[in-house]
Amino acid sequence: MTNQESAELALDPVFRGRVKVSLLRYAENILGNPSGRTNALIAWARITFMQSDQVAQQYQGGVVLDGAVQSAGKDVTDQALQGAVESAVNKIV
Repeated sequence: MTNQESAELALDPVFRGRVKVSLLRYAENILGNPSGRTNALIAWARITFMQSDQVAQQYQGGVVLDGAVQSAGKDVTDQALQGAVESAVNKIV
């Protein structure tokens, strides 16, 4: 993707919705199986459930830079998007 295409996807509201769902799925997985998870990751998951729109907005740009998203753009599969979201979260938390 070009920088322009990446910038547009980073602001795309439909793509943000997909990112939000992937974030919520990851948060659900963390809270459903907290053993071995850091306190920071558990706290992140709780915040994600309470403020999912804001969290999605914060992570959308980083998710766009993931290789899977760069390869497929807005047509990235749900599975590849899930991996991109989890990778973005794990880089920050």
